[in-house]
Amino acid sequence: MATAPAIADLADRPPRHSGILPDERTPLAGLSRAELAAALAGLGVPERARRMRTAQLWHWTYVRGVRSFEAMTNIGKELRAALAARFTLDRPQVIAEEISTDGTRKWLLRLDARSDAERAPAVECVFIPEEDRGTLCVSSQVGCTLSCTFCHTGTQPLVRNLTASEIVAQMLVARDALADWPASGEAAPGQRRITNVVLMGMGEPLYNFDNVARAIDIIADGEGLSLSKRRITLSTSGVVPMIERCGREIGCALAVSLHATRDEIRDRLVPLNRKYPIAELMDACRRYPGLSNARRITFEYVMLKGVNDEPAHARELVRLVAGIPAKINLIPFNPWPGAPYECSDWDRIEQFAEIVNRAGYASPVRTPRGRDIMAACGQLKSASERIRAGLRGRVPPAPAQAGGGSSGGQIRGLGSGGS
Repeated sequence: MATAPAIADLADRPPRHSGILPDERTPLAGLSRAELAAALAGLGVPERARRMRTAQLWHWTYVRGVRSFEAMTNIGKELRAALAARFTLDRPQVIAEEISTDGTRKWLLRLDARSDAERAPAVECVFIPEEDRGTLCVSSQVGCTLSCTFCHTGTQPLVRNLTASEIVAQMLVARDALADWPASGEAAPGQRRITNVVLMGMGEPLYNFDNVARAIDIIADGEGLSLSKRRITLSTSGVVPMIERCGREIGCALAVSLHATRDEIRDRLVPLNRKYPIAELMDACRRYPGLSNARRITFEYVMLKGVNDEPAHARELVRLVAGIPAKINLIPFNPWPGAPYECSDWDRIEQFAEIVNRAGYASPVRTPRGRDIMAACGQLKSASERIRAGLRGRVPPAPAQAGGGSSGGQIRGLGSGGS
C-alpha cells in the first residue's frame, strides 16, 4: 500500500526552497564533537563547560532525537536561543513515503538547495525489516554518472555529493518514522528497529569519501546513534585506489559490486571496470586492511538472464575469489521501466548458488524486497535534476571515470549487510 503520493508523480512538485535562499543556519547533525566544541566557543561558552555542553548536545541530537533546542531542558535558555539562531535541527522534508506489501519502506527526501539558483534536490533511502534485523539503506550522492547498465539510478546524472549532515539525516528521518528513539520512550530498550546500515543507496560512496567517513564516525559513536562499524556496510562499484584507504580510515564492512567474472562482460555492466579491471579490483580486495574470516568481504552479483548466469561463470567466480575471506550475495535482477535485462530463471540461480556453495563460500540468494514500490536492488531513482552549468564549479568534484565520462556513483543492492 502507499501512504503518500506515488514518487513518480512528484517530479514536478515545487522544491522546498524554490526561488528562495536556503536556511543559512548550519545543521547541527553532522558536526563532529570538535566542531561542536568550536561552535560553543564561538558562542562564548567557557572552556571548562564546553566538554559537558558538547556531550549534552550530542545526547539530545542522537540519543533522544529532539527536533527543537527548546526541548534541551538541561541547557540554559540563553544558550538555547543562541544555538537556535546559528544552527538547525530540521530534518530533510519527506515528500513521499511508500510502504511495500512486505513491510519495506521507502522515503523520498527533499534536501535544502544550496543557493537560490539550485533546484532543491531529492534523494531516496529505504528501510528493510527482517525477522532478525532492520536494515537502513542510505544514499551518499544524488544521482549517478557511472551508468551501470543494470541500475535504474544509472539513468540519472550526478547532481551532487551529499554532505555528512545529509547522510546522517537519513538515519534521523528513519528513526523518526519508525519511532526508534529508545531514550525518548518511543521504543523499548533493546528492541532497536534499525540494527544495520548499508551505504548501498544512490551514489558511489568512495567518490564522496570524506563526507561518508564523517557520517559513519557519527553513526558509530557509542554515545549517540551507537551502531557498531561491524553493522555498517559500504558498497563500492570498484574504486580501486580508495579501497585500502576505506579499510584503514573507516574500518566498516566492505561490499563490492562485482556482477561479472570477465572484463568484457563487466565493462558493459559496470563501465568503471574499463579504468579498474577485475584483476586490479581483486588485488585491492586481497589487501583490504583487517580482512579475515571474521571480517569477510561481500561480493554482490546480480543475476542477469543469458549474460552472467552460466555454470561456467559460477566456476570462474569461485576461482576469482580464491584466498579471499568472502561471502557472495546473489541478487535476482529487479526490473525497472526500460531495463535492458531480464532476471535469470530460478533454476539457473539455484544451480549457480550450489556451485559457489560447494566451493565453500556462503552464497545466499537475496530475497527481493520492496519491488512493488521500486525500492529493491537497482530500482532507486529520484526526480532530481542535474545542477545548472553555472553551479557545477561549486560542487566538490569526484574522480573521473574511464572513457572520459564524468564522475559519480551507482545504486547498489539493498540487503542485510553488516554482521
